[in-house]
Amino acid sequence: MPSPAPPSRRLRARLWPVFTGQSWAALLPAAMLAGYWLGGEPALIAVAMLGLGLVAMGRAGASRRPGGAVDSVTGLMLRDEAEQRLDRLLSGPDGPGRTACFALSLEGLDDLSETFGPAAAEHAVNRVSARLAAALRGTDALARLPLVGLAVVVHPLTRADLETLLQIAGRLIRAAREPVALAGGTAHLGACIGFCLPGRAPAPGGGAMLEAAEAALRAARAAGPGSIRAYRPSMHRAGAARHETERTLAAALEAGEIRPWYQPQLSTDTGRLTGVEALTRWHHPERGVLCPDDFLPALVEAGLAERLAEEIRFQSFSALAAWDRAGIDVPRVAVNFTAEDLGAPDLADRIAWELDRFDLAPSRLTVEILESVIAAPGDEAVARSIAALADLGCAIDLDDFGTGHASLAALGRFAIGRIKIDRSFVAGIDTARPRQDMVAAILGLADRLGLDTLGEGVETLGENAALAQLGCGHVQGHAIAPPLPFAEMLAWTMKHREKLARSTLGAPRAPPPCGGKTA
Repeated sequence: MPSPAPPSRRLRARLWPVFTGQSWAALLPAAMLAGYWLGGEPALIAVAMLGLGLVAMGRAGASRRPGGAVDSVTGLMLRDEAEQRLDRLLSGPDGPGRTACFALSLEGLDDLSETFGPAAAEHAVNRVSARLAAALRGTDALARLPLVGLAVVVHPLTRADLETLLQIAGRLIRAAREPVALAGGTAHLGACIGFCLPGRAPAPGGGAMLEAAEAALRAARAAGPGSIRAYRPSMHRAGAARHETERTLAAALEAGEIRPWYQPQLSTDTGRLTGVEALTRWHHPERGVLCPDDFLPALVEAGLAERLAEEIRFQSFSALAAWDRAGIDVPRVAVNFTAEDLGAPDLADRIAWELDRFDLAPSRLTVEILESVIAAPGDEAVARSIAALADLGCAIDLDDFGTGHASLAALGRFAIGRIKIDRSFVAGIDTARPRQDMVAAILGLADRLGLDTLGEGVETLGENAALAQLGCGHVQGHAIAPPLPFAEMLAWTMKHREKLARSTLGAPRAPPPCGGKTA
């Protein structure tokens, strides 16, 4: 292992960037003024010439430095330069058996940004980066990784075994956990770490070693805050499988294979169609029609949930416009919104733009929200989005009512217009007196609060009739129609209109491939 640089050289290496970088350029006017006061005009000219020369030298050095681009927040090197540095170390005489790589994620930055603002989060990242650098040797290097956090390129160690790297990882986690003082309070961040031992990367080169550390980091994050994991080949195989799943789902979205089916909603007073609910299905080229339970968890984990929501809205609004052109009266489409969807501060603006794109009034969209979403305390961003959508003119439905423990105060606070009575209350209501009493109580509450009602999961004509007799305003379920693809929905609507003209509602149909309703 090469002997460490003498203290004077290490000090010069640390101070040189200060005097040749942007920090010195910012201080140059003050230095010129001080020179003038102390030594007059000759001193002012000397300081100015010296300062400009140092800045020019710094810029020239930066332009010659390989991979000179740096992270705009921390000033750290970026991924490409970290890989190049690893390549250089691994190709050296000591590197292959002694060089290691860490990948570190900072936990809690999203909450910090939401509470104190993005500037506070950037300040915290800077402070933690400085602490991590202080916990390392001067020859080690920090890099900023997109989405993940930070990487540590470890200069060859005297002993690079598992015990030594675990000690380093523990030191880094302790440094990241130290409180960060902010203008409005104190931030407490956490960290997870993955690392790759020398010689354990799945392929030669710095890129493969860094990817291995990131695979270990993903395993650490799955284990919980503060976890440390060393890379194992099984992690790479799991990561490769996950990447393939992500690629397949992204391609399916782009190809339009994942699209909505529509389940009709009828008025119990008139029998007329009052709307449809958009329910996601994947038309898999080999496996046929897949329900959300078969692919939605993987899609969310792949970070494609927002892309899916946009696609479902686009196709739903396209369907409304097509039905309008065909002279088919479908008053509105109900689309499910998750807490993550509703947490976006610009959601109402985006929805307004999407509706305007299809020349649709906001009243044509029903925003469906699970009761568990409004039962969760303290999410003001969700409340603001719901209020903004209601002000826009969208209808707000509370889905699965009775299962999420929402308070009565939340019904008014979140501008709910209609509650959807969960299937667990509707099943067998025509024969079970306790369920009749429960639904009657829910309907009475809704009436007092001025809320409309819809019974979902109506599987038999008896359940349909019982809900109508109790005063439920709308019904939805297989007794009416299963979820239908666009073409079949168009045909069903025309047939239903003919049946209404003959004052009949028709018989229940056999369930589709997905069985009961699944959002």
